[in-house]
Amino acid sequence: MKELFPARDSLSHKISYAHLLLLMASLPFDRFYSHIILISFALHTLIQYNKRFTKPVFTLPNLALQSVFFITVLSTIYSINKPEAYTEWGKQIPILLFPLIFCFNSLDLKRYRESLLLAFSMVCTATVIYLYWDAFHTIRHYQLPLTYMFSAAFTNHNFSEPIDMHATFLSMQLTIALVNMIAALLKERSRYMKIFYLVCVFILFAGLMQLCSKSVFFSLFILINLAIPYFLLSGRRRWKFMLITASITTLSVIGIFRFSALKERYITDLKADLSEARAGDIYESRLARWKVTGELIARSPVIGYGAGSEMGLLQQTFFEKKYYNSFLHRLNSHSQYLSFLLKSGIVGLLLYLATLAFGFKITLKRKDLLFFTFLLLITIVSASENLLDVDKGIIFYAFFFSFFLFSSRSGKAAVTS
Repeated sequence: MKELFPARDSLSHKISYAHLLLLMASLPFDRFYSHIILISFALHTLIQYNKRFTKPVFTLPNLALQSVFFITVLSTIYSINKPEAYTEWGKQIPILLFPLIFCFNSLDLKRYRESLLLAFSMVCTATVIYLYWDAFHTIRHYQLPLTYMFSAAFTNHNFSEPIDMHATFLSMQLTIALVNMIAALLKERSRYMKIFYLVCVFILFAGLMQLCSKSVFFSLFILINLAIPYFLLSGRRRWKFMLITASITTLSVIGIFRFSALKERYITDLKADLSEARAGDIYESRLARWKVTGELIARSPVIGYGAGSEMGLLQQTFFEKKYYNSFLHRLNSHSQYLSFLLKSGIVGLLLYLATLAFGFKITLKRKDLLFFTFLLLITIVSASENLLDVDKGIIFYAFFFSFFLFSSRSGKAAVTS
């Protein structure tokens, strides 16, 4: 187990490490804390700036990391809603800042990567424990049966509501923590630490099942059954691990069909999301909203309508089509890929896909499991969420993309360290 606090390093590096530790610990909670810590970290980096330790700024990796922000800036030129476009600039500033901070800050991220990720994973585990405690406390207060834990009242957004986090975005963080704990478990030799990691894995997995994010669950299926054995194991250990995970996956699927709330969330809601719009429907399906977005995209497919245009265009079209639920709740396209097409056209979407492909190329070259985990989550969740239009999604994307790229090392070094 890596030490959580560096003992032998300069005061400047200890403060930088503390900032990163606090920033990662704040991710599952209110955005206020993340923003304050980011500002403090940026100021500390400027104060401690030393030209000798500065990494190159104008590089292809940095351009890839910041590409989403530059797409927004460029598409503002022809935006049909410039005030909203400038608001998007403000939201996406972390995408611009994190690569610069990591370039100017002299902290060795590769050295402290495992310690930081372990601390982050422990915070995520503690967060799930708190959410379960809050749920059990509520059940006890209202004298409900324990089986009510698996009802709609305590799953998905209702489970994460005490910390005011979107269920999918919290699930993405828990998945990174879970994969990190599994990787630590596979490398650990101490019996007591193995038990500790195993308990954390169980808690994190239970939390993910309770949050019921369909896109994250699909990502987790790929990670546990394919990615982890591919990146970390070989020979007999790989096949043994895959047999165990296949059994766990089977039991999880049985559990989904066993509990009505889970079945409704994972199966019934998925069918509803992908159903055609019908006259008299109170709630419009996600597919119906995607089709509305597609119709708008078809009118300006190459460059789109510019940054900040999505909500205005969708609101007007939802009202015209009598999609009143989507109109009243100001729903977006619920797909990052469609959002790019709508705002910056095929050009913007291709740049985004090229950025993800660039990241995947590095992960496969270095056999970096956690970096791959992050990119797989972004790729799959982007199909069903506008994760780069909300603060927690932006912070998650901006921080972890930069963190993994700057701290990534070869797969061999990562496994034997």
